[in-house]
Amino acid sequence: MEWIIVSLASLLAGFVDAIVGGGGLILLPALFATFASAPPATLLGTNKAAAFWGTSMATWQYSKRVQIPWRAMVPGVAAGFVGSFIGAWAVTQMSPDFLRKLLPLVMVAVLAYTLAKKDLGLQHAPRFRGRTERLIVGTIGLVIGLYDGFFGPGTGSFFVFAFVRLLGYDFLNASVSAKLLNLATNVSAFILFAAKGHIWWHFMVPLAVANVLGSMLGTYMALRHGTGFVRAIFILVVGALILKTGYDAFLR
Repeated sequence: MEWIIVSLASLLAGFVDAIVGGGGLILLPALFATFASAPPATLLGTNKAAAFWGTSMATWQYSKRVQIPWRAMVPGVAAGFVGSFIGAWAVTQMSPDFLRKLLPLVMVAVLAYTLAKKDLGLQHAPRFRGRTERLIVGTIGLVIGLYDGFFGPGTGSFFVFAFVRLLGYDFLNASVSAKLLNLATNVSAFILFAAKGHIWWHFMVPLAVANVLGSMLGTYMALRHGTGFVRAIFILVVGALILKTGYDAFLR
């Protein structure tokens, strides 16, 4: 029964994560609820092990249909890798509990801004080129990478929002670019958690297969329905993230 519960959660997480990020909102709570006595770092590591495969599939599928600004993304990928590695190391040394109360407040601000700006992310109009764009992408990768390695929920959504708000991408292109950086942060955290022995390998295989299947379906839906669909899913995911993290932080 444990395998079935977490595998279904991984399937849904892969679907949501492929569209707009936020898969950790689904899989992590399922892992923590199913294995309440397990070390948090082990559950975080197992989540990363599954998410890596789904994100890889989504990145590959998107790259065949959407033009990716590779030169701009490379610094972000490198910075995200480094930031996530540092964050993953930090979570093996200290508890991320202080972020639990801060996260829902940040997500409320993200949702309010997105709803207030009705045309936000509907048109793809990059604001920067060359060195400036690479510098901003690198900063986004480092900061959100640190958060992803240390805590994680909502990382994909933060990446998408940053690309839309700071760089002027539409939601579809932002989601594609976010996948590249999210892949780097997942790989980095995966390596660190594996080295520290914080991955349940016997659970990773079914979780990874389920995550990939969900990712394939999510990518298909995003490409088929476009930017408006991705924006709508973004709003739903952020709203759900607010409810879940707010409950965990203030009511549990």
